[in-house]
Amino acid sequence: MEKVIVKGDNKCEIYKWLTSKTENGVEDSKVNWNFNKYLIDENGNYVKHLGSGVNPLDKEVTEWIEKK
Repeated sequence: MEKVIVKGDNKCEIYKWLTSKTENGVEDSKVNWNFNKYLIDENGNYVKHLGSGVNPLDKEVTEWIEKK
């Protein structure tokens, strides 16, 4: 584990993929604050971005996990 850049010109590769519809095929997103959540399925496909204001135990998150 190490700190990575999540915004700007020097953004690390995973965040380029996570935040760009061109890269992930689903949506553009912005990392506005800590604790953003990205739902990635069992095949490595981008599903959805949830902002830092969404509780990790929110019904939307837990139901998505339980369906898997």
